[in-house]
Amino acid sequence: MGETEFLTQAVATLNAIEAALDRLNDEDVLDVECSRSGNVLEIEFIDNGSKIIVNSQAAMQELWVAARAGGFHFKQKDGKWRNTRDDSELFEALSTYVSQQAGVTVVLA
Repeated sequence: MGETEFLTQAVATLNAIEAALDRLNDEDVLDVECSRSGNVLEIEFIDNGSKIIVNSQAAMQELWVAARAGGFHFKQKDGKWRNTRDDSELFEALSTYVSQQAGVTVVLA
């Protein structure tokens, strides 16, 4: 995959994550604030001040996630972003990280 294709997919994924979190925020499921700076999405949990950072690493063609649970790298595999360590899917994993930090169960889709 070329850099342009990677960046297009990465931006679309960051947009999807942000839209899902905004929807949950609007539905009063979560109290989060999302902010973007370039290819970095910062998710702040208002109740406890913790954050999750999702950013793209074009040189590695990966999305990186930093959460209380740790740091994780996701790479495109068969059309999905997969954890390079355990092959978990990005949205499933991120649902777990967000749920842990928010203290409520959420599913990002």
